Amino acid sequence: MLHRLGFPSIGRHRRFVTAIAVDAVGSGVFMPLAMLYFLAVTPLTLVQVGAAISIASAVALPAGPVIGSLVDRYGAKRLLLAGNALQAVGYAAYLFTQSFTGVLLWTIVVTVGRTAFWGSYGNIVAAIAQPGEREKWFGFLGALRNVGFAIGGLAAGLALTIGTRIAFDSVVAVNAISYVAALLLLLAVPETRPGHAPALPGTWGTVLADAHYRLLVLNQLGYSLSMMVLNFAIPVYAVTMLGLPGWLTGAVFTLNTVMVGFGQGLVVKGMTGRVRWRILVVAQISFGLSFVVLWGAGGTTPWMATTLVLLGGIVYTGGELLGGPVLGALSADAAPPELRGRYLALIQLAWNIAGMVAPVAFAWLLDRGTADLWVVLLVTTGLSLVAAVRLGARLPHAALPVTNRATAGA
Repeated sequence: MLHRLGFPSIGRHRRFVTAIAVDAVGSGVFMPLAMLYFLAVTPLTLVQVGAAISIASAVALPAGPVIGSLVDRYGAKRLLLAGNALQAVGYAAYLFTQSFTGVLLWTIVVTVGRTAFWGSYGNIVAAIAQPGEREKWFGFLGALRNVGFAIGGLAAGLALTIGTRIAFDSVVAVNAISYVAALLLLLAVPETRPGHAPALPGTWGTVLADAHYRLLVLNQLGYSLSMMVLNFAIPVYAVTMLGLPGWLTGAVFTLNTVMVGFGQGLVVKGMTGRVRWRILVVAQISFGLSFVVLWGAGGTTPWMATTLVLLGGIVYTGGELLGGPVLGALSADAAPPELRGRYLALIQLAWNIAGMVAPVAFAWLLDRGTADLWVVLLVTTGLSLVAAVRLGARLPHAALPVTNRATAGA
């Protein structure tokens, strides 16, 4: 079945794949209710909850480069396990937290844990997937997480419908338990660097001096900003600016989840023989077209606006399907193995910056009117497209075709 969908053979990595699925379901349960949970079970105001989450993200931002160094020194597995442990502790502590200081403290713990997880994740995938098959693996695991988020989101919707303190606390408890279960499964993950191995040469100076990889990081930043549109721009735009019903944003999210969950492997399979940088260009074109369609929904009838928002969501998902696996595989392939932790920390930093900037920036742009957001997004998409073209000329790995088979001698 997995092979028909274009996904890799799981084989001896079954526990790792199961851990990722469990983690995704747990995260999917809590993410839709993150702010609502604290509003429901603590005396904090919306401003206080938002401030705690934003401050925690800013405080944890420097953790990414530190974790990258630790991954290179001690191996990704230890940091992966530590990340799950921190998140389990942080979510469990939420059950007993009532003050702003407490929410801030444990949110910092959770955010650092999440950074440790994602700072290690790419290294683990690179270790279990041979060069040539990494698009398959990054695509498969991304699709798996999307399905997990969807399942968790259904449970979150049930908790929100019930609306009691027990229901909300159950969501957080399930999330904490999911991290413990994932941690136990991740004990079987292969080590990327033996604990007794000496530190290999190379510093952050070596990484930051790599101009070609910096160009890849810029590509990742552009892709990450576009990826924030689904959660932080489309819902506000559709409901507040266009006056469309709330169910529409749920429908767009569901379409995205189904397309990624069941179509990602087929899209990766269809990439075979295609050059990586050109795929990234098409991904940016897809994002740009979706923004034009969404922008065009303004000033039309409610029926037409609904149709255009749904169509825009479908085209937008095409950019996600194309860009995600290629950027994941390219980031791992282009990084020297002995410094892969630091290199991938830059990729994670791009995600973190986008996640920190996008909510505030999108809200400010939407507050100025319907056009400003889409104009800015089209400009950033155009810059990302140019960066992808330059990447093809400067980064050798970007000029290689997707093979979807292990490289000989790897």
